[in-house]
Amino acid sequence: MNMRRLYLLSGLLAGIALATFAYKSLVLGFPLLPDARSEYWNLEVSVDFTPGDEPVQVSLQIPESSSRFAVMDENFISRGYGLMTRRTDSGRQAVWSSRMDEGEKTLYYRARIRRLPAGGVGAQPPAPEVGVPEPDEVSGPLADAVIEEVRARSADTESLTRELIAQLHRSQPDENVALLLGEAPTGLRAMNVAARLLVRAGIPARVVHGIRLQEQRQLLAPVHWLEVLIEDRWWSFMGAAGESLPDEFFPWWRGDQPPVRFRGVTSQSYHFAISRSAEMAVTAAIEGGRIRHPLLAEFSLFRLPLETQAIYRILLMVPLGVLLLVIMRNVIGVKTFGTFMPVLIALAFRETQLLWGTVLFCVVVGIGLTVRLYLERLKLLMVPRLASVLIVVILLMAVLSLLSHRMGLERGLSVALFPMVILAMTIERMSIVWEERGAAEAFRQGMGSLFVAILAYGVMTRETLEHLMFVFPELLLLILAATLLLGRYTGYRLLELYRFRVLARE
Repeated sequence: MNMRRLYLLSGLLAGIALATFAYKSLVLGFPLLPDARSEYWNLEVSVDFTPGDEPVQVSLQIPESSSRFAVMDENFISRGYGLMTRRTDSGRQAVWSSRMDEGEKTLYYRARIRRLPAGGVGAQPPAPEVGVPEPDEVSGPLADAVIEEVRARSADTESLTRELIAQLHRSQPDENVALLLGEAPTGLRAMNVAARLLVRAGIPARVVHGIRLQEQRQLLAPVHWLEVLIEDRWWSFMGAAGESLPDEFFPWWRGDQPPVRFRGVTSQSYHFAISRSAEMAVTAAIEGGRIRHPLLAEFSLFRLPLETQAIYRILLMVPLGVLLLVIMRNVIGVKTFGTFMPVLIALAFRETQLLWGTVLFCVVVGIGLTVRLYLERLKLLMVPRLASVLIVVILLMAVLSLLSHRMGLERGLSVALFPMVILAMTIERMSIVWEERGAAEAFRQGMGSLFVAILAYGVMTRETLEHLMFVFPELLLLILAATLLLGRYTGYRLLELYRFRVLARE
């Protein structure tokens, strides 16, 4: 094959790899980073109760899609109970009912939440008027006094809302505000009062209850904020200062209704939980409606069993280590034992970690080489000699494991995970080089192998690279193209240029 055909083949492989990579990343939305913020969250509500002697009815507020979030894949687990969903002033509601039941019961609601790319943090698109509280006539004079005081300190609806929220959250509120809040006021109570005061002032407002989308957490407590209609858009205000709503808060229901209501039960409780999966960003590309060719996603490695996925996460890093080895040998000029032995040693370092792996490798190879040179004097044949070295390596592993355990160095126990055949072959190859080319060359190749193994370990344990190779396995074609081009490199190696630098001066 001439160079032109080689360049054509390499360019074709690289083009296919880069085109597929760009398509999956830009069109299908596959994440480029392992810790990329997922657009999907698993939401679960568990409702526990004990039925009484009358018909049971459990009403749960359930979320609905908005301009910033989409609710997908809803599941209701309610064995033996009738289920219906309905819309109320506070939003969507799921109602479980049963005429007769006994014993402790648990009902589940599960959904997947997807963050939509459109929409902002502050202003929200127009929404239907749901859950707007009615003015409270009993506290009318107090409400009017507070509204007038706040209105005098504001210039528009937004500043009026922020000033009102600040007044209601003061540590020592004035007399009128204190009477409106009542005894032992809470943040939710303050938001409810703010909504009622704004409605009384002719400004549509409502209290929103939601959750914060975060890492896996049990016993999640709902949070509350205020929505105010300003110029045909709902604006969100949160906290004592009325800050804009952060993007990670998901609205659940609106109004002054509790999240769960029970009827006909003797004991009751409910829990919110949310979790985020590491592969949910990839699932978002598959289930979010952005995939034009579902067949490509069907052949994703994520379709494999989890155990098989774990194996391929390691195997797909081997080509990167091999590419580094090719560069170090053919371009830099580092001498190593064999072609793939440094990469296999790097794989062994994944079990022992780098520092312990280097120390244990040097100890085992050093002692094994001494035994191997002694066996040479016995004039053994190659196969029995190699088998003897393997037995010695296993004995050394056992001894080092016992010693490390006695000294409290539990990491040393991982030496048993070293590939025994790799160590035995390394010792055999090093002894042959020692006999044929001398101790200096054997030491040079041994240190070269260890050096390349350390570099390969650094590359093969990078979390970002592991993520890219697993999510975008087509990058293997790019590595293959680079390897093919390096296979025809016949120029000087960098170490050779340094070695013969004296000739260059003449």
